[in-house]
Amino acid sequence: MGSEQVRTVGGHAGEQAVAAMGAFGTDVMFTLNGGHIWPLYEAARNQGVHVVDVRHEQSATFAAEAYAKLTRRPGLAALTAGPGVTNGVSAVTSAYFNGSPMVVMGGRAPQGRWGAGSLQELDHVPILDPVTKSAVTVTDPARSAAVTYEAARIATEPHRGPTFVDYPMDVLFGGDGGEIPAGGTSGPRGEEPDPDAVTALASMIASSARPAFIVGSDVYWGHAETALEAAAAALGVPCFFNGMGRGTIPADHDLAFLRTRGLLKQRADLVVVLGTPLDFRLGFGTFGDATVAHVVDASTQVAEHVDVHTVAGDIARTLEGLAAHGGDRVDHAEWMAELRAAETRAAESELPMLTASDDPIKPGRIYGELRQRLARDAVVICDGGDFASYAGKLIEVFEPGCWLDTGPYGCLGSGLGYAVAARTVRPDSQIVLLLGDGAAGFSLMDVDSLVRQDLPVVMVVGNNGMWGLEKHPMQAVYGWDLACDLQPECRYDEVVRALGGDGELVTSPDEIGPALDRGFESGVPYLVNVATDPTDVYPRSSNLA
Repeated sequence: MGSEQVRTVGGHAGEQAVAAMGAFGTDVMFTLNGGHIWPLYEAARNQGVHVVDVRHEQSATFAAEAYAKLTRRPGLAALTAGPGVTNGVSAVTSAYFNGSPMVVMGGRAPQGRWGAGSLQELDHVPILDPVTKSAVTVTDPARSAAVTYEAARIATEPHRGPTFVDYPMDVLFGGDGGEIPAGGTSGPRGEEPDPDAVTALASMIASSARPAFIVGSDVYWGHAETALEAAAAALGVPCFFNGMGRGTIPADHDLAFLRTRGLLKQRADLVVVLGTPLDFRLGFGTFGDATVAHVVDASTQVAEHVDVHTVAGDIARTLEGLAAHGGDRVDHAEWMAELRAAETRAAESELPMLTASDDPIKPGRIYGELRQRLARDAVVICDGGDFASYAGKLIEVFEPGCWLDTGPYGCLGSGLGYAVAARTVRPDSQIVLLLGDGAAGFSLMDVDSLVRQDLPVVMVVGNNGMWGLEKHPMQAVYGWDLACDLQPECRYDEVVRALGGDGELVTSPDEIGPALDRGFESGVPYLVNVATDPTDVYPRSSNLA
């Protein structure tokens, strides 16, 4: 390790790998048991790392990503060789799109007999390489600690993301010690932003009449919420939110706006996008006639499809630079008042949706009841299409790290893994998992994992008996639909009950609130299965491609 100070890590390669993760504060391993990775379990047992096991490797990997989202430390998934690793690929890809730091440890067939046809012999690295920041194989037991430490460092370095290390079985069981850098790992803050670019951005904001911030996940990852509030207050800029940017400023803060982002295309003259890609969720970087600026956490994230003023580097430092702007600025009070009035009108217009007494049940009524019961630090997890989109529209977030959705990759099946991690990491918070009935089919078996490990979670299924995100658009485009129907009122609650949890079917709007109360009071995994109106169409406006 060159001239830097190092410390020795004793034990076989598995002990070294787990110790290297411990240097970054990672204290939970998510896994599904496989013989190729037993030394990792031995190491976790010896080192006091909590092991949480699930029923499918996708859930282990999603759980590791959720651990990262909730703690801002690298998540850890341990997957056995071959199908164990490939079962986790979609979740790794989702973490790659989300910029979530985690290390996936994979088992691997023995190095000493490679090519002879051992059980589950597969070179995983070429498969994982396109969807990770790094993918490597440890070939020397003495290097296990160093290679794993480097993987965790790369995962946590902006722009963050997953890394993959696999360990041949004979390597993982072998060795008697290695080295990792000595000292703490506070986490890299990223490159220094160009001060001239920051000054130019501050001048753009100060001279604009109607600016806005759109706050994305990398603001959260960069621990930049304090700097965000300072910059927005100093420059008088309203804030809108995307992904894990939700909660970086409380939803009831004077600077927070939740319902009026559509006005930016009509009225804003400057939109500054902070820490999220200029992708389909943001009109590919176009907001009517507004000038757009982009703040990213690394030069690798500079958008190539649009020409906008961009500041690349540590987002907290960029925001601190904006807050320190000492020049004159246009008074934005009138713009703030216009947005606040529109926000108030929009909130009032939601009331019929939140209180609807229609039969069949409208999805909005579910959120009207849920909003009355959520604590400020509740962790809300979204796994679905239209039903989850209603959550994005109607649920308010008040604290950082309390909103977990699928992100731009849109990979369903994340919900149960996310919930496993959320209850593990936040034992005293409300954990609410919002599932479309389609999404529930991907991972509901992992209720067993919740039950076995005493992880109570309240699950709410919006059960409209279809793949709604596909059925209604197909009808609009073709006049017919195909492969879109599910069982009406399928008893997902009975599945949960059979697995050791509890739940109930709700078919009347007045039953929703009491059912939620019973779920929160139950102390077990509890599924509220709400039969919703199959004719309800979410008012989607995004251009997905």
